[in-house]
Amino acid sequence: MADLLADYSLNDAAYNELLDTDGQVRPHWRRIVEQLQRNTPFQLQLRQDLLARQIQENGITYNVYADPEGADRPWELDLLPNVIAADEWQVIAKGVAQRAELLNQVLADLYGPQTLLADGLLPAELVFGHNNFLWPCQGIEVPGATYLHIYAVDLARAPDGRWWVTADRTQAPSGAGYALENRQIVSRAFPDLYRDMRVQHLAGFFRTLQETIARQAPADGETPLVVVLTAGRLNESYFEHLYLARQLGYPLVEGTDLTVRDATVYLKTLAGLRRVHAILRRLDDDFCDPLELRIDSALGVPGLLDAVRQGRVLVTNALGSGVLESPGFSGFLPAISEKLLGEPLLLPSIASWWCGEPPVLEEALGKLPELLIRPSFPSQSFDPVFARDLDEPQREALEQRLRNRPYAYVAQEVAQLSQAPVWQSDKRCLAPRAIGMRVFAVAGPNGYRVMPGGLTRVAAQADAEVVSMQRGGASKDTWVLGSRSTGSESWQGMRPLGVADLVRSDPYLPSRIVENLFWFGRYSSRCEGNARLLRIMLSRYVDDDDDPRALEAVLSLGERLGLLPDGEGGQTLEQRLEQALLGDEWPVSLRTNLQHLIWTAGSVRGKLSQANWQALLELQIEAQELEVQQTDFGEALDFLNGLVMSLAALSGFALDDMTRDDGWRFLVIGRCIERLQFMSESIASFIRSPMVDDQSALEWLLELGNSSITYRTRYLATAQLIPVLDLLLLDDQNPHAVLFQLRTLLNSQARLVERFDLPASSKLASLERQLSGFSLATLENSLFGPSSVRAVLNGLAQLLESIAQASAEISDQLALRFFVHVDASQRTQSS
Repeated sequence: MADLLADYSLNDAAYNELLDTDGQVRPHWRRIVEQLQRNTPFQLQLRQDLLARQIQENGITYNVYADPEGADRPWELDLLPNVIAADEWQVIAKGVAQRAELLNQVLADLYGPQTLLADGLLPAELVFGHNNFLWPCQGIEVPGATYLHIYAVDLARAPDGRWWVTADRTQAPSGAGYALENRQIVSRAFPDLYRDMRVQHLAGFFRTLQETIARQAPADGETPLVVVLTAGRLNESYFEHLYLARQLGYPLVEGTDLTVRDATVYLKTLAGLRRVHAILRRLDDDFCDPLELRIDSALGVPGLLDAVRQGRVLVTNALGSGVLESPGFSGFLPAISEKLLGEPLLLPSIASWWCGEPPVLEEALGKLPELLIRPSFPSQSFDPVFARDLDEPQREALEQRLRNRPYAYVAQEVAQLSQAPVWQSDKRCLAPRAIGMRVFAVAGPNGYRVMPGGLTRVAAQADAEVVSMQRGGASKDTWVLGSRSTGSESWQGMRPLGVADLVRSDPYLPSRIVENLFWFGRYSSRCEGNARLLRIMLSRYVDDDDDPRALEAVLSLGERLGLLPDGEGGQTLEQRLEQALLGDEWPVSLRTNLQHLIWTAGSVRGKLSQANWQALLELQIEAQELEVQQTDFGEALDFLNGLVMSLAALSGFALDDMTRDDGWRFLVIGRCIERLQFMSESIASFIRSPMVDDQSALEWLLELGNSSITYRTRYLATAQLIPVLDLLLLDDQNPHAVLFQLRTLLNSQARLVERFDLPASSKLASLERQLSGFSLATLENSLFGPSSVRAVLNGLAQLLESIAQASAEISDQLALRFFVHVDASQRTQSS
């Protein structure tokens, strides 16, 4: 243990979670210390590596804006939990529940009679100046008088061991999902320790949330449909939105997935509109409705507030609850608690001064070097300022700013955060880091229930005084010791399910998700086709001994398909190939299409299996490598070989791991349409060229259709026109053949016609009959002359072009029918 604590120094000014003032291990940490003593540093590092591997496999991310590591930064989780003793937790939980109840009553007053303002317990400037006080929400009656369904509070421990509130999270508190994921990962790293220490389970918190939403949702006798509303995959905590939706069993939706008709919220699904009864929002207040709130919001649902006003939908937390997140409220809560609850606050806030009152401003200015200056309202875009870090001119400038606009600033004491041990992988030992703890409460039938745990956040650096995930901080699991409640750690499946409850497809699959699955299929197939064609181009270009006519033919094909720049701008062939591979300005470059593929994959992440997502992560790494590639075509060929294999694996996972539901069907249709267009246009372009009988050209055409090995196995001969066309066009057992893809598309289309009562399309079926009836015997020179053969080839090319055009029309028809929710009359007019 001495080796593990070699770099573990005590800070006399801060409370240490592991050691007391005498350097002795605190009682509730002793079991963990004993466990650490039984492990070598190497074994502990293996456990930390296990955590990192599970985070990567589960795809746990925390998006940091403008982060050099990219938008999807892996979640940071320390090996050691933060341990809270049972008796200490009881005090914390009671204080958090009381504070949640108090803030809920404050919201009820602010959006109701406003007696707190009339009695002078809250300054009007602090409330009405806040951009999250929503005047359109005034007077709205919320179900059960519950404004805060989920409440979170940030706590810091003072040097004397007491806990203080540093911030209230009332709008759309984040972190509960990360806390649950942390628990599942860390408990697997120390399974015996987790069991023996009787760490309290988290399941009851989420079960209460489900029950509260189901109870308060205006279901009108229906089974309530609850959705999780996210701002989208660029949001910093998008993984948590996705994770909570999965765990709670709610569809994850974006604003565009919902629509309001007659003050009722509906989810856009393939089968039409389905009424939504409750929305667990992870979207800021003012973004939720562009009609009545923030008009520039592209994330919300037009008309949502009217549906809330009419009592047709439950929104959690209630719109407008973000007003309480101003740090300026802290100083007024003790008096408000006495007024509303008739009791003092159990958890005090860190000392705060809202500078909008002249005497308070003067008091704050008198001790300015000791204070932290924060904005009163989120509309003010400046980071908190430690006044002690400023020189004299800077401090004078800050003082002048406070005097000019005093209502806009809050002064707070600087919190001396407690320190907890973290595992240092580079030194294989423990080190102290500043921590803060976010604790969560959920509204229940008998008051607020506090999660027995929470999200402990860890400062990034040893001397850091601010704990922030956006600034590179890490996290810890939080273990609350004590007796566990009876029951399983899982909260799913609480009611018995019978035959009548069986479900074999997702009834609430948003049409946006299906549309993205459709394009996921198209982009994966498009990238594969482009990669194969580029590989053929580069290999022929690199190999100087190859037939130059074959290179000329494939380059001509690339130009006709629009994949290769035509060189009219004076570019060399090498520059044109580089543009087709890497070009930012070339809209159909391979890099651009890979970016589209990864983007659509991120949008349908909840529908993909773990193995499928892992394949996508590997593909993303390859795409990032492509972005830094130089013009070394030898290395580019190696990359393309690996990319083709990765894309093939992606297709295999999609076909093997996904349930054959509507989402999967549209993915397959997207793949079919793209491959059908690509192969039909490629073969049509090829057979119109003068190279139609060239052996080298026929060989790369087989390679393009991924059928070279099949041809060699069957014929043991060089590539010749008739067997090549038979394999790539008419062989309905070859998955890359046009006829195979055509029939697969027709079968999938027939399923849609049957399932959704659509009118059948005869055009594609007619083209299928023409192609399957085509006789390759008409290409025999012994029976027909060269001019007749050319006429037959031109007719075949025209048929293939018609097939490509028809498949494009089907794509447009599917989009209009399933992805654009318009009335039937409008749809008819559009057709």
